[in-house]
Amino acid sequence: MFARVRETVNKTIDDNKNELISLSDAIWKEPELCFQEFKAHQLLTDYLEKKGFIVERSYTGVKTAFRATFGSGRPNVCVICEYDALPDIGHACGHNLIAEAGVAAGLGLKAALEACQDGLKGRVTVLGTPAEEGGGGKVLLIENGAFDDVDVAMMVHPAPFNAVFHPFLAMRSYQVTYTGRAAHAAAFPWEGVNALDAAVTAYNSISVLRQQMTPDCRVHGVIKEGGIRPNIIPEKAVMEYYVRASKCSERDHLVKKVIACFEAAAKATGCEVSVKETEKPYDDVVTNSTLGDCYEKNMVELMGDIQWEKDSSKSGSTDMGNVSYKVPSIHVMYSIGTAANHTREFTAVCNTLVAHSATLQFAKGLALTGLDVLTVPGLLESIHSTFVS
Repeated sequence: MFARVRETVNKTIDDNKNELISLSDAIWKEPELCFQEFKAHQLLTDYLEKKGFIVERSYTGVKTAFRATFGSGRPNVCVICEYDALPDIGHACGHNLIAEAGVAAGLGLKAALEACQDGLKGRVTVLGTPAEEGGGGKVLLIENGAFDDVDVAMMVHPAPFNAVFHPFLAMRSYQVTYTGRAAHAAAFPWEGVNALDAAVTAYNSISVLRQQMTPDCRVHGVIKEGGIRPNIIPEKAVMEYYVRASKCSERDHLVKKVIACFEAAAKATGCEVSVKETEKPYDDVVTNSTLGDCYEKNMVELMGDIQWEKDSSKSGSTDMGNVSYKVPSIHVMYSIGTAANHTREFTAVCNTLVAHSATLQFAKGLALTGLDVLTVPGLLESIHSTFVS
């Protein structure tokens, strides 16, 4: 029986291929920044509603979040959509494809529930999560209770490689503002207090600190403001920094050292300094090994031998990490070519047929893994046992 249902899952995704690609391309053509994804929100919710899901727009009060559900009771299998873009370079992280995959997997699981009628209990949730690229949309949704009735959460993410068990770094974000005193830089420089000097001193201090960082740590920043004209001593300088490490505890330990660099630079130059955390902290991703093994098995059945990436140094951060501490989760990376994320080249490839083909294959993996959670005796218990341990 369930062999036929698996075929139904795959066929449903194939049958809706053109609509799913059109949905993704529409999001790609009009990139929207974090918490401003109003057009994507409308496109996705209208489509899911048309397909028979119960749709809750602006879910839990987050204007561009949504929840689309089908079925009832437990288990509740949640597939994640992202759809925000990056400033200036558009969908350079492929969130239009993540939305495509989440909707596709939702359609596949809905078809499975319909095919089984009374023989299969449970629910599929397609959860629209805004503001991954700054803003921590998933963190906000966790705080609002959006994951309280979820049994597993899954998503896929385009990249230049394939990986189920890929590490992601815990991250915190800061804005640092130095305040000095303006003066004529040629006639009366001794009357000034140079805020740009403080920023440059902090930047260089952090560069020196890197020698003592463990290989998994990352600290990187930009100077956003540094003065108005060369003949005016800068009275204000603004920096933005990200601090990352492989675990939350290591991240927080590193943060103390980085803030010490910010404060020492202020003391050295005579400036005042303000250090403000600008976004919700992102936790490292804890991939549920039982759920991940199940997904990997389904992908091998779909695509044969897959080359899985073993290099753990190619790592960023995501608010899916916070979800992985709340419920059993996987965050799968899949290849759409050789271009690296957050480049214009990656943006260009994210609306190609190659990218769409890979997206829909890995979306089938999500749906089939969700079907396993709903049908395989003892699997959900094993997943939760892994999560607790």
